[in-house]
Amino acid sequence: MKVVILAGGLGTRLIEETNIKPKPMVEIGGYPILWHIMKIYSSYGFNDFIICLGHKGHVIKDFFSKYYLNNNDFTIKTNNDNITIHKRTSESWNISLIDTGSETMTGGRILKIKKYLNNEPFMLTYGDGVSNIDIKKLLDHHKSSKKYCTLTAVKPEAKFGVLDIDGNNLVTSFAEKNQEDIGWINGGFFVCEQEIFNYLRNDKEVWERYPLESLSGLNNLSAYKHEGFWKPMDTLKDKIELNKIWDSNNAPWKLW
Repeated sequence: MKVVILAGGLGTRLIEETNIKPKPMVEIGGYPILWHIMKIYSSYGFNDFIICLGHKGHVIKDFFSKYYLNNNDFTIKTNNDNITIHKRTSESWNISLIDTGSETMTGGRILKIKKYLNNEPFMLTYGDGVSNIDIKKLLDHHKSSKKYCTLTAVKPEAKFGVLDIDGNNLVTSFAEKNQEDIGWINGGFFVCEQEIFNYLRNDKEVWERYPLESLSGLNNLSAYKHEGFWKPMDTLKDKIELNKIWDSNNAPWKLW
């Protein structure tokens, strides 16, 4: 099954990095978060990727065009560019890098890669979030649901305290909010049937609006509840936190 990764957004909340590179190329431990996401899927045996490019997509193309040589030892003959590989350490990935347009919305990007899917079901996720999700359990859930699409539901970090205020506008209690008190949100890591393309109309289609809302209204959108680790890289603070977790040598998403 192919894995489609949305990697074309502007990443405006991480402008410190995304003014020179696309957000999926912001690094954790020296490697782009996109690489970490691919490693998660690869650890479950899924090595066929379609990357939907947009904003500064050439940076992603450049990274993967050099990836094989940068991760292997080799000898090069400079008079004819003949290269002999000595030590092969790179992954056995098949990566299609598809330019889906700098202004295209998420649903439009998915629509533009339809022809590369061979009319088969596929997995889909965003290029800016990592998790210790069990991909096999996600797939099993999707197959048993018999729905057109399954999304992974997660609970985000509790960031703010909660106030109880009485009728006189007095604060009667102040408490940190528990993660259990937060509702489920869309965490990406989708599984999709080909029928989802019936709800994608053009470049301006936002995947999270009409397509998912329509599938939900038709009872054709299932949720796989993941209660483990999940964290997006939306801000510089997120980048710093994810790098600290990685440097601890105990990153929950490192399943390989």
